[in-house]
Amino acid sequence: MRLIGLAVILSLSLILAPLAARAQPAGKLVRIGILHSGSLPDANIEALRSGLRQRDYVEGRNLIIEYRAAQGKLERLPELATDLVRARVDVIVTGGTAAIRAARDATATIPIVFAGGADPVGTGLVASLARPGGNVTGVTTINVELTPKRLELLKETIPTLSRVGLLWHPGSATSPRSLQELERAAGALGVKVYTLTVRDLVGLQAALEQAGTERLQALVLVPAIFFLANRDHVGERLARSGLPVVAAWREYADAGCLLSYGPNVLELHRLAAGYVDRILKGTKPADLPVEQPTTFELVINLKTAKALGLTIPQSILVRADQVIQ
Repeated sequence: MRLIGLAVILSLSLILAPLAARAQPAGKLVRIGILHSGSLPDANIEALRSGLRQRDYVEGRNLIIEYRAAQGKLERLPELATDLVRARVDVIVTGGTAAIRAARDATATIPIVFAGGADPVGTGLVASLARPGGNVTGVTTINVELTPKRLELLKETIPTLSRVGLLWHPGSATSPRSLQELERAAGALGVKVYTLTVRDLVGLQAALEQAGTERLQALVLVPAIFFLANRDHVGERLARSGLPVVAAWREYADAGCLLSYGPNVLELHRLAAGYVDRILKGTKPADLPVEQPTTFELVINLKTAKALGLTIPQSILVRADQVIQ
């Protein structure tokens, strides 16, 4: 009986050992580098950390995170990326074309996971979505493809819309394609578009003054990492512009802009944690297909609508994921 009991125990240990190994991250202390275009603390970074904790990576126990934040100064990204390489991190997590490119230029061997990269194939960051190749993979925002939809929502909200300004940042690799898509949609909707160039926060004020001179009726914020990294300053100024504004990120609707439509960026960062986990367990980035979001959030700021004297059509209200009263 004693021999049978020992055999059972040994059998169970052989069965459970692989399961335990799969349930736990690698035994060594892992080091993750975060290359962030904006400022810390940041809700998106906290979402990433939450996703890592769900997979048993806990700071102070088996995880060290090296944080590098550009504070909205995108020209600092190459320097910060190089610093992470010197810190000998196991994986770099970042987002936005400028930051992803800075990380890729800094290393061809350290895996890079992006949480929000618009058009990674078109910008040359990956070979294809199915087979990214190289050391870069992650979750895309498909913001370029969504830009016409934002103009359609604005036109549906304001049927008399005929003159709209497109706020764009020329340093964004995806801005030219976004502009092309918006101008094509504008033609079909009978809307005349005016491109308003914003290179920095000073340029934003000049663009808003130009919008007044041109008697524009609304603004579309063309997605760019500059706008996301500086969302607090940009959102506040746009909210005070007196014009209806549609943006990609819900933070802008929270800040007082009329509408936002796009993927849930917090969810993208939680998904990125899964990529980190698989890479740390041995999967190569080249073998991890780039994921695309499947759900998108429409957020309406009803308080802003009332201040602007606008009535949001019921057809839009019923589609909203959140209405800010």
